Amino acid sequence: MSSTAQSCHVEPGGPAWLANLGNAIVRKRSVSEEDNNAYLITCRRTGEQLLIDAADRAEDVLDLVDSGSGQLQLVVTTHQHWDHHRALRAVVDRHTPATAAGANDADALPVPPDTRLAHGDTLTVGDLTLDVVALRGHTPGSVALALRDGAGGTHLFTGDSLFPGGPGKTWSPEDFGSLMDDLEARIFGVYPDDTVVHPGHGDSTTLGAERPSLPEWRDRGW
Repeated sequence: MSSTAQSCHVEPGGPAWLANLGNAIVRKRSVSEEDNNAYLITCRRTGEQLLIDAADRAEDVLDLVDSGSGQLQLVVTTHQHWDHHRALRAVVDRHTPATAAGANDADALPVPPDTRLAHGDTLTVGDLTLDVVALRGHTPGSVALALRDGAGGTHLFTGDSLFPGGPGKTWSPEDFGSLMDDLEARIFGVYPDDTVVHPGHGDSTTLGAERPSLPEWRDRGW
């Protein structure tokens, strides 16, 4: 991807962004006035699909699913906040996929997840494997998903835990420290600079673009 393409910019209610990534196709659509992103990952060979955050506007989320293969095997909710699961019930009613979320956020969701995720778990959709990365702080059970795309790249779907310019919002110094510790150890300490970060709102970035700012984030405390 070029530095321009890495922003993966979409407008609320507008068309989806699409990338062909080796054995995967990734689509991103903004589905709320809060610029919530819903992501659809499609296995190129099997057509099986994973949706990340059925955030809002069920008709837009369902259209996103249909713009791929039309199948839906799994929905992952990155965290418990209301703006990331407003369309979850409608999506589950339409497609009856399996559902998953971080264990410590699971009880707050409108659809009890079939799978309670922990750090180090893996999810499989068709030929695709995604690693589960727990990022504690924005909420106790926030999770990110890491997709290795078969073409030498890694794509991280970080919910509200990492954005261009810093970590997600926290509500206490302890939560901030927890989130920063997890980001440094489990994200920046594991994945290379060309890893693309796809957040729960707004544009995407890379770890290389954000890495130099880690000391600044620590110092400012947010």
